[in-house]
Amino acid sequence: MTESKKTALLIIDMINRMDFDGAEDLYENTKEIIDPIINLKRYAQQKDMPVIYVNDNFGMWKENHHKLIDYCKEGMAKDWIEKLEPDEDDYFIFKPKHSGFYGTQLNFLLEDLDVEHLIMTGIAGDMCVLFTAKDAYMEGYSMWVPKNCMASEETIYNDAALQIIHRLTQCDITPFEQK
Repeated sequence: MTESKKTALLIIDMINRMDFDGAEDLYENTKEIIDPIINLKRYAQQKDMPVIYVNDNFGMWKENHHKLIDYCKEGMAKDWIEKLEPDEDDYFIFKPKHSGFYGTQLNFLLEDLDVEHLIMTGIAGDMCVLFTAKDAYMEGYSMWVPKNCMASEETIYNDAALQIIHRLTQCDITPFEQK
């Protein structure tokens, strides 16, 4: 990880109701990334890195993130949402599409925080994390996408997305290891 540059941790779509076709598979594959993301968040907090939740809005355009979290807790992912809920000083950005940059204020926030390097985690790796990583690269950010902090409905597509992210952006995809 590049600690010489100001770094932020992105947690993508982990606040999720999991009530769509394929949710059961994504839920099962996500279970193994919960603890690494929790530990990575603790690490980021110890290093005074901003933690930014970038999340689907589920059509809740008029709501705040607290109402979105409550809504998502009604789904099958309640157990991990309670473990991963944003802290009071974390940032929360609603996104309308797959990329955390498309139609959001994420880039403005990162510029304001003087961030140059992103650590990306979350679901669905083969869609939302992949699209966010592509856009981050296009915006000039360096990245680390720890492979043990990203999940998709199918492992084969998650692995393929990690390889695409690595090949196209030359970012680090080594797993996060708690030190």
